[in-house]
Formats: sequence, C-alpha cells, structure tokens
Amino acid sequence: MKHVSKRVKELSESQTLLMAAKSRELQDRGVDVINLSIGEPDFDTPEFIKEAAKKAIDDNITHYTPVPGFPELREAIAKKLKRDNKLDYSAGNVVVSTGAKQSLMNVVLSVINPGEELILPAPYWVSYYAMGEFAQASIKTIKTTVESEFKITGDQLEKSITSKSRLLIFSSPCNPSGSVYSEEELSDLVRVIQKHPNLVVVSDEIYEHINYSGSHASLARFEEIKDQVVTVNGVSKGFAMTGWRIGYIAAPEWIAKAAIKVQGQFTSGANSIAQMAAKAALDASPDSVSYMNDAFLKRRELILDLLKGIDGLKTATPQGAFYVFPDVSHFFGKDTPEGKVIAHSTDLCMYLLNEVAVATVPGEAFGDENCIRLSYATSEGNIKLAIERIKKALDKLK
Repeated sequence: MKHVSKRVKELSESQTLLMAAKSRELQDRGVDVINLSIGEPDFDTPEFIKEAAKKAIDDNITHYTPVPGFPELREAIAKKLKRDNKLDYSAGNVVVSTGAKQSLMNVVLSVINPGEELILPAPYWVSYYAMGEFAQASIKTIKTTVESEFKITGDQLEKSITSKSRLLIFSSPCNPSGSVYSEEELSDLVRVIQKHPNLVVVSDEIYEHINYSGSHASLARFEEIKDQVVTVNGVSKGFAMTGWRIGYIAAPEWIAKAAIKVQGQFTSGANSIAQMAAKAALDASPDSVSYMNDAFLKRRELILDLLKGIDGLKTATPQGAFYVFPDVSHFFGKDTPEGKVIAHSTDLCMYLLNEVAVATVPGEAFGDENCIRLSYATSEGNIKLAIERIKKALDKLK
C-alpha cells in the first residue's frame, strides 16, 4: 500500500516551478516557448568567483563543512553587512545554508509553534506560505494593490497583529512585485513592530543588488528592533549564482543557534566549494556586478514601455528585482477563441502558454489573484517578442 504522509499531501507545489516544468514539456515537443516565469538571472557567474571555486578544489577544500558555514565565510558575511548595509553582526550571528530558501525554512521552524500566526504582506514569494503551512502556522495575509505599489503601511500591520502573532516575513526588493521599501516606509513599520517584542520579522533581501531606487534600506538598521529582525540574503540573484546554492541569515544569537540545530539534522553544512566561491563574491565590491543591474534596468524600461501598449493592464513601476506584476483583472470573465471563460489569473496564464507559448506565473501563487508575474531576466529580443505575443493573445479575448 502506497502511503504518502498527510504533511506532503497538503504541501502545495511551487507554481513558479510548475510553470517552468510545463514550459519544458512544450519545448520538448518542439514548441518555441518564451519563458517569463523564471526567477533567475540570465548572466553567467563572474569569472573571479569561478576561479575561487577552482582554487578551492585544487586546495582540496572538499570535506565536510561546519554546520553554520566556514568561519572565514561567516566573517566575510559580517564584514559585507557592515560595509554595504551598516549592520553590526559577528560571525556568531551568521548561519550559512544551502540557499536562502533553506535559510528561511530554518527560521520558520525555529520560531513558530503550531497555531501561532505568520503574517505575510501580499503579494508574497510563493514559498513563504508553503513554509508556514508546513510549520502548521495560522497564516494571515495583508492585501495590497497596484495603487499602493504593493507595499503595506504601519497602520495595516498594526491591525493584523494579535497576541498569537509570532512571525512576519516580507521582501524588499520584493518578489513578485519589484517593490522597494524606503527608509521612511520601513520606519513606519518599525513604529509598530517595536510595540510587539514577541514578533520576529524576517527581512528577505536576496534582491538587494538588483535595485533601481538609488539605495537599499535594511530593516535591521533600526536599533530599536534589531533583536527582533532576521536578515536573509544570499548570492543567487545579485551574483548570478543560482546553482551554487548559498544563502545565509544574520540574526539574534538565539535564533542563529536554533537555526543551526535545525540545519544540523537536515543537511548539515553547505557545499564546501560553493562556500569558497561565495566568499569571493561577498569580499568583492558590489560595483563588480553592477553591470547586471544596469542591464536589468534597461530591460525594465523596455517591458514597461511595451506593456503600456496593451489596454486593460495596470502596472506599478517596480523599483527592484526583475519582475513586473500587472493587474490583469480587466480580462476576467472574457472568452477565449475556443469559448473557455477566463475566470482568474491561472486561467489567463494557461491561455497565454497554450495560445502563444509565453510562460508566466499566476498571481494566486503570490496571494494576489488579480495579477500575473512576468520576469524580464531574459534578452531584450525575447521581451519584445513575448509582449507582442501576449498582446496578440489578449486581443483575441471577447
């Protein structure tokens, strides 16, 4: 008898990975799919980082690693946080994991008991919700809109917090909206957070280096709540190192120790070669990878300009990451050429994939059923052709 645990049965599948898989299925059948569902830089890892990895192999750094990461990497992370983010952490506050996704899961499992509340501003990254479900948290979402640039206010947060609230997770720059919180906007949240000392806040800053707002503000810079904040980051997005799988947290020592305990029973220490590559990345000035940010900014301008030519879309201007998150609710209730009604964003995404071979991700996956996510981490040529195809498909809806 096949017996899958209730835990796994109830765990939702990542919609971003699901759409990527559907795209590959069509590609394997010879369909020319343009994939705007992938959250991955289309650049190669910089040469100086690859050289550090090669040296690590030559130096035989190929054995088991300490659970929280090599001391030299943790020191490098602490120095990076001081240099780039004005955050004072020691190596003892840092835990290195197999990707920022594991870093997040470690924190969720470390601080939430079943029935305690996880607060998520929506739209949120898909896995935040699934992680909360896995930890048996009670999940509360805070809705935002295109008009608010998908950002919450302190007043909204205050209305959502109860005696059971234990964890708040948000990202800036945000996946999927590209929103970036200013220091002033974070200050408004801090005003509320400091009233609730039992609330832990995860500030996911994995898109820190893909930022068009002029500056990046880290939540942990506010001393009055620093002991409540966990900063999550990694090398995947800013350094084009998605396959190297290195993420980290900087946290109060009690959370860091709890995360080490969790990780010690799941994966132990992260890959030794990847850790040395990550150290080279973090030792370098952020200017060494600014060319990627410049390219993404150019693509952002292109895709926003092209989307203006599609009637019915509402789009905020993303200030970071490499996504746009247009409101597509104008098309709900319309019929496809085959007579199928577009009821929600999932229907629209499947229509775009099947009708014109453009892969996107439905907003339901991110807690906002009115939107879809488009990634512009692809060539300008692909962006132009994809939006041309999308416009053609949407014009067919009646």
